[in-house]
Amino acid sequence: MIVFDRVTITYADAPRPVLRDVNLHIDEGELCLVVGRTGSGKSTLLGAINGLVPHFTGGTLAGTVRVDGRSTADFAPRELADVVGVVGQDPLAGFVTDTVEEELAYGMEQLAVPPAVMRKRVEETLDLLGLADLRHRALYELSGGQQQRVAIGSVLTAHPRVLVLDEPTSALDPTAAEEVLAAITRLVHDLGVTVVLAEHRLERVVQYADRVIHVPGDGTVADGLPAPMFETTSVAPPVVELGRLAQWQPLPLSVRDARRQVAPLRESIKAVTVPAPRAAATTAPSLVLSAREVLVRYGDVIAVREVDLDLFAGRVTALMGRNGSGKSSLLWALQGSGPRQGGRVDVAGRDPKRLPSAEARTLVGLVPQTPADLLYLNTVRAELDQADRESGDSSTSARALLDRLAPGIPDDSHPRDLSEGQRLSLVLAVQLRATPQVVLLDEPTRGLDYPAKEALIHIVDGLAAEGRTLVISTHDVEFVAAAADRVVVMAEGEIVADGPTTDVIVASPAFAPQIAKILAPLRYLTVAQVEAALGEVAS
Repeated sequence: MIVFDRVTITYADAPRPVLRDVNLHIDEGELCLVVGRTGSGKSTLLGAINGLVPHFTGGTLAGTVRVDGRSTADFAPRELADVVGVVGQDPLAGFVTDTVEEELAYGMEQLAVPPAVMRKRVEETLDLLGLADLRHRALYELSGGQQQRVAIGSVLTAHPRVLVLDEPTSALDPTAAEEVLAAITRLVHDLGVTVVLAEHRLERVVQYADRVIHVPGDGTVADGLPAPMFETTSVAPPVVELGRLAQWQPLPLSVRDARRQVAPLRESIKAVTVPAPRAAATTAPSLVLSAREVLVRYGDVIAVREVDLDLFAGRVTALMGRNGSGKSSLLWALQGSGPRQGGRVDVAGRDPKRLPSAEARTLVGLVPQTPADLLYLNTVRAELDQADRESGDSSTSARALLDRLAPGIPDDSHPRDLSEGQRLSLVLAVQLRATPQVVLLDEPTRGLDYPAKEALIHIVDGLAAEGRTLVISTHDVEFVAAAADRVVVMAEGEIVADGPTTDVIVASPAFAPQIAKILAPLRYLTVAQVEAALGEVAS
């Protein structure tokens, strides 16, 4: 179905090819998982499948890419739309219409699908992805996860033979991600659709893959069966990392596979006191932010329902819950920029909503789901200088903050050209320049690979050590297991659980990380904890 024949891709002014002499043959009905570090060339590989690379991106492609017998050199992306459906990382950037139902129909209109067929496919897709209740909703009103499902649905309605997905579950809560992946695997198994999927949250998808394509970042590409490939890949999910640590053969790819082999490991560490998942705070908690009866309403929809929340210095709180549960609305209400129809927020005796924006930023800083929304100048240096001018004091410069978070970013780089991790670090530096006591992060791990998440955890730990209060809204349970002291779970605008990380997520089938599921009933959350316990046993 998809053939790469000695493909080399080089972008203008690049010192070396992004991909070099790639040979791949992907059969009909395969689900191929593309893995590799951020910036290794995964998106370039995906873009070459429908001709976006190089027709749209520019650059030079040597060799041949054929899809269903058509060469991308001879067919523009629009001429391959009936064969290849593509869903990018940012669903909102790809929307054309106003409502969910219109967006699902738009692609079929461009392909001249008969109206009766269009209606049937729209209904099938609404049911397949759990979107029926949202059919008349405006796209801009949807949560990030809901937008992601609409983006996938808008491609599925055209019934493509090849589906290319770039991080399809990055904005989804665990339950919604499972639903989408179940729908995708159903397309593969029942309809023979070929799926090529890149995803940083490998723990969600690796067990569904027929084949793994590894893009290590040196231009080469290797492919093979999942278990042998993950013995040497540069990134791997926790279940594979645990298998590597325990030297299990074959490597497990799912919690079920791991539980079949875990009994000896569990027996060897059951007498050891479970190491703490993160370093305990050294100071007694002091109240920094107090929110009482916070109410947020959009028309007739209540997004946050009279929520009470206290936040403490030096503590990291994870805000979790399904898509649309009110997490982002609560963050914006706490920061003061978002709507708030009732309740009060108190930070050092002041309410951020009643202050000028520049002054409110000194109390509460917020990094939104798409950090680039806060970047509007042409260079990194210009963004940093603007942050220094707006802060107006002699504290640490924004440049110094950025170098501490992500050293080596050139001053003359355009913010839009940075990686997701670098862009997040730049926005964090800009926000921290105002020295807020409370830092709010909305889905900060979107687009980050495992090493980048480790770097973010170090940043979070450093901010907490300075006495700052952090709230991180996220669906990334593996990140929460390593980064948070406390977990607050929301549902339908209300807080339904609040407590220490281990207590909350181990008790939840939806939010428990892989290691907790594998080693249950032992209360382990991360591979690092298991490694520390084995070290204690060995000593």
